[in-house]
Amino acid sequence: MNTIRKAGVVSVLVLAASAVMAGPGHGSNPVGEPGNAAQAVRTVEVDMTDNMRFTPGEISVRQGETVRLLVKNSGAVKHELVLGTPEELRAHYAMMLKMPGMEHADDNMVSVAPGATGEVVWRFTKAGNVHFACLQPGHYDAGMKGLVKVAQTAGASKSDGHGAHKH
Repeated sequence: MNTIRKAGVVSVLVLAASAVMAGPGHGSNPVGEPGNAAQAVRTVEVDMTDNMRFTPGEISVRQGETVRLLVKNSGAVKHELVLGTPEELRAHYAMMLKMPGMEHADDNMVSVAPGATGEVVWRFTKAGNVHFACLQPGHYDAGMKGLVKVAQTAGASKSDGHGAHKH
């Protein structure tokens, strides 16, 4: 496959993945939305290691809460934290296996070099479970996954962080 055609295929896949991760329209993303760092109510430190685990592996937040995830890579290889639904994470991981050198960046993720720290600021708009994983080749299959439990806020609709009104 020539270089130009290969670049075109990669661009289409990256755009498709971005569309899947972003979701259409206001408030429709099941995992939430990018947060404003100035509105973060707290910081949660997450450590990533070469034993293919996140510490903590489970985080509890409240619906509507904006949280700064301070993500440290204590390992010797690159790791990342990507927020998504199980379906989104599996699809993104399959793409990463096909193109292991692919660089990608989105608001719902951070790639962190060994010994470095990065962050994701995220607003959890819907009650329920939000998954996260490392999608570097081999890491997801090795169990490098975690869960954010989003508790429903009193008076809020389960499906929308803006109360009970409909869009």
